[in-house]
Amino acid sequence: MFKNKEENIAAQEASNSSNIIGKGTIVEGNIETFGNIRIEGKVNGSVKSKSKIALGQSSFVEGNIVAQNAEISGEVKGVVEVSDQLILRPSAVINGDIVTNKLIVESGATFNGGCKMGVSQKEIKIGDNGQTKPFEVKKPTTPESKTN
Repeated sequence: MFKNKEENIAAQEASNSSNIIGKGTIVEGNIETFGNIRIEGKVNGSVKSKSKIALGQSSFVEGNIVAQNAEISGEVKGVVEVSDQLILRPSAVINGDIVTNKLIVESGATFNGGCKMGVSQKEIKIGDNGQTKPFEVKKPTTPESKTN
């Protein structure tokens, strides 16, 4: 009983966190977060959030976007899946499909791909069972440890 309350509090605190990838920053790999994330730099990999993803004018993401809400002003090459509302600002360039419940496209936005709207999305999962995996250090194998 107490464990569930503690888990709920921890999940709420995690979803209230904010992350920023600044202009000029390049990230190689996937990003997963419970909280909001704002990207002004470049990401080569997928970005997943249980909250909101905001892509600034200088942002470039080569990978898929999965979020509850998203506001895009930069460029995305990949599938954009948003369970609630997606806003494409005038400087947005999307090269890939969009799956969302609500879509707002402002004048000037560019979108090249297919679109499905009003689709009920499955729950956004971060890591295994909604939990991120702890970092695991593997011991290197040496010739002495191998048996013939």
